Amino acid sequence: MARPRTFDEDSAVEAAMRVFWRTGYEATSTQDLCEATGLGRSSIYNTFTSKHALFDRALRRYAERFTAVQLEAIQDSTLPIRERVRRILWSAVEPLPDDPAGCFVINTIVELGPKDAELTALIDRDQELKIDALTSAIAAAQATGELDPAQDAAGLANYVFTVLGGLRVAARRNAPRAQQQAVVETALRLF
Repeated sequence: MARPRTFDEDSAVEAAMRVFWRTGYEATSTQDLCEATGLGRSSIYNTFTSKHALFDRALRRYAERFTAVQLEAIQDSTLPIRERVRRILWSAVEPLPDDPAGCFVINTIVELGPKDAELTALIDRDQELKIDALTSAIAAAQATGELDPAQDAAGLANYVFTVLGGLRVAARRNAPRAQQQAVVETALRLF
């Protein structure tokens, strides 16, 4: 008879997410995961089957969490579109205090994208969801006269998330806040 689990699986995924986010897939050892989660090797492999499976769960958790926050900002129709875009971009300049620098998704694209089609597809679906939502919000702002209707709504949405990605990379290299703020202010001129 199998022994019942004596740990919180969600807490273990959260801890693993932060380790992978900080150090990447390849540089994270099983020992690193054991230290972060408080679990032994056998518990990690019995529960998650492999390092890759745990990484997949951690990446999905990250994407769900940050996509939800971004969608909330995008869909807040009580705010002007410029403020919604500013909030999305500003999240890279001023992340939550306990979050590692940069973006787990971008780190994953750079490290594993060319080698892992399944993870790339997950990331692409997540990105498409956000871009579609922002495209709709921009089109709505254009319909009300808030934005120039001659601008390409999908192009603007892609631009916002491309700038966000660049800001996250800049944060990873500890770019000065003033430099990041200048990028946000420049991007907002389109809105």
